[in-house]
Amino acid sequence: MATKVARGEVWIVDLGMVAKIRPCLVLSIPSDDDNDRVFTTLVPHTTSTRQSRFEIVIRTQFLKEGAFDTQNIITIPTVKLVRRLGNLTTEQLSEVEASIKHWLGFDHVPSEGT
Repeated sequence: MATKVARGEVWIVDLGMVAKIRPCLVLSIPSDDDNDRVFTTLVPHTTSTRQSRFEIVIRTQFLKEGAFDTQNIITIPTVKLVRRLGNLTTEQLSEVEASIKHWLGFDHVPSEGT
């Protein structure tokens, strides 16, 4: 049976030997179409912060002190998601999304001539 994941959920994810198993925030929508590949796009949570403007600190009962590293967006097979920890609130998810938009330049409104 396929793992069902939803945007805004935080899962323990197997990121491989170097990156370890760590909490990650689900960004992508569910793969509901049989023709879709079964991948999930995530933002890893780290406890080794660098005080970057792209590290978003979210306080929840199910995460250790740390931050979501929005410069480290990854897409992996959904089968690598191990266990659901909980959900972020709409406001918390919006804070992470705003940082990602800024990192990717999606919040930039081009002026005439740029």
